[in-house]
Amino acid sequence: MDKKAILESLSSVQHPAKQDRSIVELGMVQSVDISADKVTVTLAFPKKRDPLTEYLVGAARAALIRDFGKDVEAEVKTVVTEAPKTAKRTLNLDQEQIKDIKHIIGIASGKGGVGKSTVAVNLACALARLGYRVGLADADVYGPSVPVMTATEGEQPEAVMNGEQELIVPLQKYGVEWMSIGYFAEKGQALIWRGPMACNALKQMILQVAWGPLDFLLVDMPPGTGDIHISLLQDIPMEGAVIVTTPQTVALADVEKGVNMFRNKSIDRPIFGLVENMAWFTPEEHPDEKYYIFGKNGGAEMAAELGVELLGQIPIVQSIRECGDSGEPAALGNGPDGLAFIQLAGRLAEKLG
Repeated sequence: MDKKAILESLSSVQHPAKQDRSIVELGMVQSVDISADKVTVTLAFPKKRDPLTEYLVGAARAALIRDFGKDVEAEVKTVVTEAPKTAKRTLNLDQEQIKDIKHIIGIASGKGGVGKSTVAVNLACALARLGYRVGLADADVYGPSVPVMTATEGEQPEAVMNGEQELIVPLQKYGVEWMSIGYFAEKGQALIWRGPMACNALKQMILQVAWGPLDFLLVDMPPGTGDIHISLLQDIPMEGAVIVTTPQTVALADVEKGVNMFRNKSIDRPIFGLVENMAWFTPEEHPDEKYYIFGKNGGAEMAAELGVELLGQIPIVQSIRECGDSGEPAALGNGPDGLAFIQLAGRLAEKLG
């Protein structure tokens, strides 16, 4: 039993939220100490709390006992390491309230009906579960759904004065700061706004909000492409975008439109990846079964064709719909749907450093 053999044993332990790479490959094994019949392994985690810490510690200890026998005393410790600091953006005076936000990410789709808002809300909750400070701005002005998905309908954010400027205080729930135009409209009221009015309202929902320091601000953008999208991208310093789609081949044209909008020379924002929603159907009673009712590997093929990364695949599970309707996002749970959102959040966070 030597260090090499122990590292080989630990290589079988994969991190579910980091593309199933092993804890050795991820550099999480900080040290290995061997004395007589005892092995002490120290795993390093970033400053942000990893909700899978206990799972990984248990899996590492189980791997050592499996490979070296129960006579070996295996101890797995954990330490916390600081994450590298990101550079500050150059902002104008109108962007004062977002100066302490590290990453502003657009969640977009080429068309409606693909579950973009469901992905945005659950991704925000999953990032919060990973220990990040998160906010979500619901910029889907014609169909704001965040109030329903978070059970905050009927609530209205407070306004506070900051010097001579009035700021909106976002609602807080599930560890996330929420802001939506839906909080200022009567239930069932249609927002009949022309482009310029909608653009100004959306900018206010982002720039005139007392967000405070955040690691991530997700912007749930309206579906499709158009003036509102271009105005948002020109006036809000979004770092890039995540595109949501479904697996069908017919969706490729819409995804391509969305990707090309961000790649346009006048916008020039990177696409961090593609999320394939409704990737397969999994019965709640049989979580290991997969039925590809909309086709298999459609998202992977789209990502390859467009030259972007497939960030995650979200299954169809009845609880996702039920949780969305009840206002308790599926990402708060530990089922296959919750784990899929945790994996997506981990990959996005890792991609952004």
